[in-house]
Amino acid sequence: MTQPDTHLARCGRSSSISSQFERELKLAVAPNFHLPRLPGTPLPRRQLISTYYDTAAYDLAHARITLRHRIERGKRVWQLKIPLGDDRQEVEVAGNQADPPASLRGLLILHLGHRKLVPVVTLRVWRRGFLVRHGRIPVAEIALDTVSVDKNGGIIQRFRELEIEQRQGDEAFLRSLEQQLRELGASDHDGRPKLFRALSLPAPTPPRQPEAEAPVVDSLKWALAQHVGWLVAHDPGTRLGTEPESLHQMRVATRRLRAVLRTTQPILLPAWATSLQQELDWLSELLGPARDLDVQIAYFTEESAELDARDRKLLAQFIAHLRTQRAAVQQMVLSELTSARYFELLRRLQQAMQTPPIVESPLTVPELATPAFKKLRKAISRLAPSPSDAALHKIRIKTKRARYAAELARSSLGKPAGRFITSARAVQDALGVHQDAIQAEHHVRLFLKYSTSVRAGFVAGRMVERQKQRRKLVRQEMKPLFKTLLKRGKKAWG
Repeated sequence: MTQPDTHLARCGRSSSISSQFERELKLAVAPNFHLPRLPGTPLPRRQLISTYYDTAAYDLAHARITLRHRIERGKRVWQLKIPLGDDRQEVEVAGNQADPPASLRGLLILHLGHRKLVPVVTLRVWRRGFLVRHGRIPVAEIALDTVSVDKNGGIIQRFRELEIEQRQGDEAFLRSLEQQLRELGASDHDGRPKLFRALSLPAPTPPRQPEAEAPVVDSLKWALAQHVGWLVAHDPGTRLGTEPESLHQMRVATRRLRAVLRTTQPILLPAWATSLQQELDWLSELLGPARDLDVQIAYFTEESAELDARDRKLLAQFIAHLRTQRAAVQQMVLSELTSARYFELLRRLQQAMQTPPIVESPLTVPELATPAFKKLRKAISRLAPSPSDAALHKIRIKTKRARYAAELARSSLGKPAGRFITSARAVQDALGVHQDAIQAEHHVRLFLKYSTSVRAGFVAGRMVERQKQRRKLVRQEMKPLFKTLLKRGKKAWG
C-alpha cells in the first residue's frame, strides 16, 4: 500500500460539505420510451454537464466510487458518491475551483495514496423527471436521462436510462413502480453507473467463493479479499461521519476479519496471526464507542417520538448530550484513521489477501469451521435456566464466531450451512436487542444525572421499564431460537 499523503489524510469534515443517502433502481429503455402519467408532479427539464475525475488506472471506479464536477444553470458543485452498505451516499461541496477540493480528496486517502486525480470523461445529460407522490408525501423521483459521452472533444457514445430514486417511500413501493415501468417497456439494466457505461468498463463484481474442492488457502484469500474490500469501501464514509451505517459496516468488516483469522489459525504462522489479530482488536475497540453511541442516539430519538411534547423536550436535552459525546468520539476516530498504525494495518491486510503466511496442514475448511460451532453448542448447554446478562452476551459473541466460520465453509457444506447461518443471524439479532437494552438502561440512568427534576425521574423510570421489557421479550424467544440453531448446526457439522 502506498503511504498516504498525511496532509490530505488529516482533512476532516468541512462545514461546506453536505451529504445524503441514495437508494435507486436503474432500468434500460428503448429510444422511443416515454414517461407515463403517474400520481405526482412533472419536474422541470434539466441539463447536467458532469466531468468525472479518477486516477489513470480508474482506482475510484473499481472501488464503486465516483467523483465529478457538475454544472447546472451556472451552478457548480463537486459531488462524491461512496458506498454505504449495498447503497451509496452522495457528498456535495459547492465551489468553482478547478481541482477536486481537499475536503473530498481527504476522504479518499486510502484509494488515492500519491496518485493524481485527472478528468477522465464528460457526460452531458438531458433529464426529464417526475416526482411521484402518495397523497402529499413524495415517495420517489423518476428520471429519464439521455446521455452524450464527450471525450477528447468529441461525442463517442450516446445512451438512455431510467432511474427510480427513493424519497420517503419504502422498498416495496419502489418495486411497485419498477413493475409499472417494466410493463410499459423498460427492461433490465446491467447495473453499471453512467461512468462505467461511458468508459466501457465492466461492472465491479466480487470474486466468487472457491469451489468445495479448492485448496484451503483459496478460501482464506477469498474471505480476506471480501472483508478487506468492505472495510476500505466504508473508510471514506467513516471519516466523513454523517451516516452511522458507514462506521457500522467498517466495524462489521473488522469483526469478520478477526473471525477469519480465528477460524484459520491452525494453518497460519502463529506469530503473524497473533500480531495481526491484535491490530484488528485495536481497530474494533476504536470503532466500538462510536457505534454504541450511534445505536443509542437512534434508539432514544425513536423513543422520543412516542412521548408528549413536555417529556420529549427533556429527552431532547439528553440526546443532544449523546450527540456531543459522539462528535468528540468522531474526532478520536478520525485521528486514529490518519495514524501510521492504521495505514500499516491496511498494508498488512492487503498483503495477506495476496500471500497469507500458511503452514502445511491436512485440515479442510469445514474442519477449521467446526470448533466454533462446538464451542457455541457447549456454551448453550451450560446456560442456567435464567442466565445472567453477561452469559447471554457471551453466547452472542460465540454465535457471531460460529456464523462467520460457517460463511467461510459455505461452499463446502452447502444448504445446511446456509440454514445454520440464517438461524445464527436470528439469534445474534435477538441478543443484540438484549445487549442494546442493557446499554440503553445505563444511558437512561446517566440521563438522571443531567436532569434532576421530578418529571425527568418519571420519564427515566418509564424508559427503564421499557428496557426491562425488551430484555424479557428476548429471553422468552431464546429457547426456541437456540433449539433451531443447534438442530441446524448438527445437520451442518454432525
